[in-house]
Amino acid sequence: MADKQQPLNGKKVAFLAADGVEDIEYTQSRAAAEQAGAQCHLISIRPGEIQSMNHDITPANRHRVDRTVDQANPADYDALVLPGGTVNPDRLRMNAEAMDFVKAFFQQQKPVAAICHGPWSLVETGMVKGRTVTSYPSLRTDIRNAGGNWVDQQVQVDQGLVTSRAPSDLPAFCAKLVEEIAEGRHARQVAPA
Repeated sequence: MADKQQPLNGKKVAFLAADGVEDIEYTQSRAAAEQAGAQCHLISIRPGEIQSMNHDITPANRHRVDRTVDQANPADYDALVLPGGTVNPDRLRMNAEAMDFVKAFFQQQKPVAAICHGPWSLVETGMVKGRTVTSYPSLRTDIRNAGGNWVDQQVQVDQGLVTSRAPSDLPAFCAKLVEEIAEGRHARQVAPA
């Protein structure tokens, strides 16, 4: 029987981010997963530390990278979280290994959560096709052009994929990402061809 206070005990969650990640989207979602009992790792495209930002403009904190994408194996994780910030996902989508890392979670039918500009990685990998998702409003056209159905909702869940619009949606986003990770694999997680 699952621990109601820590439903993610024994789960490992990967947070994929690069320089420019929106600090609160990374730190609050990670704190929610850790408070629910998950072991969390920051995965990035280079070793060392990444610089987080407040509102894309003001430097916030530096966060230690646990593994680079070439060192991390998606099979070792139960879920993936993609925090936003404008610069962070733009850097990630230009890195083929990072995009392969994202795709692997869908191929392995594992929960994925993306907030704000985080869904750009989903657009780049083709994983929004046939799905209903939300994001920061400026991604609406990108998502539609990639075959997704964009909605203006605080949080949207589609077969294990959790998406939200902005930092103001973090409470709902964090609650749903914990719920979806606790549920585990989703048989229909892979996007249609």
